[in-house]
Amino acid sequence: MHAKTRFTELADRYVALWNLTDADARRDAIAALWVPQGEHYVRTLQAKGYEALAQRVTGSHEKNVRDGGFRFIATGDAQGLHDTVMFHWQMVPAAGGPVAALGLEFLRLAEDGRIAVDYQFILPTPGV
Repeated sequence: MHAKTRFTELADRYVALWNLTDADARRDAIAALWVPQGEHYVRTLQAKGYEALAQRVTGSHEKNVRDGGFRFIATGDAQGLHDTVMFHWQMVPAAGGPVAALGLEFLRLAEDGRIAVDYQFILPTPGV
């Protein structure tokens, strides 16, 4: 698979995870995306390991997707360099409308291509 396609596919799978409504599907996606002791950092939150990652993703899903009426989308700009990948995502109203949040993921990958460390940056959103 071409590297750009591989990075885009990883970004798409990552962003899709945060929209999943089924808890079992979320857990399966987490195991497919992260190594068992994978780490995730955003602002003051951190999660390490599948259980903590599941709690983090579920909390965001409940707040933003289930209760907030938003969905997450990848912007299609995934790039890789050595063992890292970066891409942007947007949180948008599921019913349509302007971008409510914008983020940057910076991922360090393990040898098997899964995420070892995930740094999530929430960026200023124009017009918000």
